[in-house]
Amino acid sequence: MKHLTRFSLIISALLLTTAVAEARMYRYTDENGQLVISNTVPQEASKRGYDILNSKGRVIDTVAPAPTPEEIAAREAEEKRQEAERLQLEHDQTLLKRYSHPDEAVRAMHRKIRELESLNQLKRGNISVIVNQLDSEEGRAADMERAGREVPESTLEKIRRLEAQIRDIEQEIASQNSEIQSLRENFEADIRRLEELTGEERTLPLELPEEQQ
Repeated sequence: MKHLTRFSLIISALLLTTAVAEARMYRYTDENGQLVISNTVPQEASKRGYDILNSKGRVIDTVAPAPTPEEIAAREAEEKRQEAERLQLEHDQTLLKRYSHPDEAVRAMHRKIRELESLNQLKRGNISVIVNQLDSEEGRAADMERAGREVPESTLEKIRRLEAQIRDIEQEIASQNSEIQSLRENFEADIRRLEELTGEERTLPLELPEEQQ
């Protein structure tokens, strides 16, 4: 038992000696510009960067200074620029796969706008039908009031429901008109980009002829 204890003490001493021998030191510049070697690095000094030394005083690693706000901003700007270039390249590749000439994109824009305009036309037709129903209900209610009769709640509720339907459809049309405008702007940007990429100019007008609208 004593032999084991003595052996353990020897091992511990050897490990401690090795740890001391391999202890690292740090070399840094303090706030006065003086070079300092120490076994610790103050937080402010670490921001300026420092060297890690082995027991023989040789540099085994270097920690770079913390980037300045200007350097961080420049790096972020460069990352954003590179990301924008990557996205633009992906978009260009997609455009060229989809259209071989700007006129193909113009035709696609016209086709999509006609589809959305047709849907809007159907909605306007629905509004006309509902307006006729509303006029009929309001006329019936007015006749009752002129005759001194109370308008039934069911009639008033139907009038409110028809008015709400009209408002909802009008909002759908307004939303779709915004979608058409956004679609047109995106297509026109793609058409201009295709002209740059292909070296070809469109020959078709961007606006639909009146008879095709």
